[in-house]
Amino acid sequence: MNLNNTIAKIGSGIVTVTVFLFALFLIINYSMGSYFVCLILPLGFIMMTAGLHNECENDRKVAANIGLVLAAVYCTFIMLVYFTQLTTVNNEQLTEQAANLLEMGKCGLIFNFDLLGYGVMALSTFFTGLAMKPRNKVDKWLRALMMIHGLFYFSCTFMPMTGMFSKMSSGGNGLGGRLALVAWCVYFLPIGILSFLHFRKKIK
Repeated sequence: MNLNNTIAKIGSGIVTVTVFLFALFLIINYSMGSYFVCLILPLGFIMMTAGLHNECENDRKVAANIGLVLAAVYCTFIMLVYFTQLTTVNNEQLTEQAANLLEMGKCGLIFNFDLLGYGVMALSTFFTGLAMKPRNKVDKWLRALMMIHGLFYFSCTFMPMTGMFSKMSSGGNGLGGRLALVAWCVYFLPIGILSFLHFRKKIK
């Protein structure tokens, strides 16, 4: 058994399942469920990215290294964000000022960290895709989706600077934001599926 590919395949499976569940919990508006799966998603993403990094050829190692390092940065940001939601926010009596900073729905500091984390994730997928040398249709689609996903970096990083999310949170029920996240899930889910198929073929 090739342990490298097995771990990467498991990671791809984790990404696929958690992104699907994230979309489901968004649709039914079950925030604690979505926070929990977002705590697990980064672990699968690291495993998947490390597997793709391990395969890349020497002339593309720089891009692969950047992708893996950025995956670790994403993992750090996102796990801190959602661990905070599941522990401090869920269990403590927060002051109004603390709630404005820490509650995801307030679109404050922790929400901005979440967007920054997913912006870093987008850069990670771009550089990881750049490092790939596709050998079949699955690889070609996977590489294209990962590199195009890199465009999310700009919206995730620069839109919070405009203050538009804070305005949205104060004037609505968050439905628009949830629909935007569901749309992201629809885009990202095939990346998890194609990665799983990629590593399954490698094992065979």
